[in-house]
Amino acid sequence: MSFLTSTTRRASRLASSRLISSRSASSRATFQWDDPLSSQTLLTEEEVSIQETAHAYCQDRLLPRVLDAYRTENYDRSILQEMGSLGLLGPTIKTHGCPGVSSVASGLITREVERIDSGYRSGMSVQSSLVMGPIDQFGSPAQKDRWLEKLGKGESVGCFGLTEPNHGSDPGSMETTARPHPTKKGYYSLSGSKTWITNSPIADILLVWAKLDGQIKGFVIERAACPPGTLETPALKNKTGLRASITGMIQLDNCPVPEENMLNVTGLKGPFSCLNSARFGIAFGVVGALEDCIERTRTYALERKQFQNNPLAKYQLVQKKLADASTDAAYGLLAAIQVGRVKDSEAGLAPEMISMIKRQNCDRALHHSRTLQEIFGGNAVSDEYHIGRHVANLFVTQTYEGQSDIHALILGRAITGLQAFF
Repeated sequence: MSFLTSTTRRASRLASSRLISSRSASSRATFQWDDPLSSQTLLTEEEVSIQETAHAYCQDRLLPRVLDAYRTENYDRSILQEMGSLGLLGPTIKTHGCPGVSSVASGLITREVERIDSGYRSGMSVQSSLVMGPIDQFGSPAQKDRWLEKLGKGESVGCFGLTEPNHGSDPGSMETTARPHPTKKGYYSLSGSKTWITNSPIADILLVWAKLDGQIKGFVIERAACPPGTLETPALKNKTGLRASITGMIQLDNCPVPEENMLNVTGLKGPFSCLNSARFGIAFGVVGALEDCIERTRTYALERKQFQNNPLAKYQLVQKKLADASTDAAYGLLAAIQVGRVKDSEAGLAPEMISMIKRQNCDRALHHSRTLQEIFGGNAVSDEYHIGRHVANLFVTQTYEGQSDIHALILGRAITGLQAFF
């Protein structure tokens, strides 16, 4: 999978500039407000190239359509094909046409996408981490051959059905069931409801978790093979956040699914391993959203003049808000990069590490975006300034795939050894 040649050249220039800088020990380094702790120096040349490819695509192709998408709650599924053509879907998968890059590189992609909008990142993350990921991890060779390449190209759209109307943070109590089909040999019959499912109204492939004989199993449902009345995916409209993504329900009524469409995993290990991958991406993504808020606020504060024709950026409270936000964004990015390195190392990753960075980065991104919004005054109400959209989106990212307090309890259990959930 090739990436833009211009970004490769930029990566080479960056590597050369690092070498020159190392030779100029006597010169004083200049503080970079948009990379305060020099996180770029921690990236490989390939990672820089991938980041620049994602940045160029997002700025050129996603930014021009985000306001209309947010206003109308209209998600263009061709976005996934565009991403697939650049190798941005399922990026860590090493087979079936996927690029097989590092976890840090995949995180940098989500950072660039969420710099535009959390909804765009959500649609991409579901496709990559929550559909392609489990098929790659728990699927048979035949299942991988059947679905991964089309999903990686964005030709097929996937969704992930875990959350239920009555069981948000408690998936172990799910009510969706699978049982041997009463009339079709070699099939299961699935019944139940899932809600707040990104991509479900447009999904060709629906990865649904259900209880079979009391044990949680994953089933890949192909929409085209479902008889009328057995599968419905109504859209959930009038959202106040993530409006640039499409969200819906999954309603199953004795939906027949072939036995060969069941993944080889049992229990919450299956969905949780997928969610950990998605949460890792969110930890990078929300930093991108916060960085966009910082950049837009900085520009606004330098251009907006008040009180004896001074730019807002001259005033202490404005500078403090920017300093606080910039610090947490820089810390959050470094933490996410470190967890990505550990994720790819032989030592392996403790899932609590992902809970920590998902919780902290989401919390701080939401806090600072709300605070920076104050600098815009009444102008923050206008969506053309973008910051209000980020604030609304970041509330959702702090809530879904493990609400912030749930991740606090996961960390508390790891620290004390005591279960506080019940």
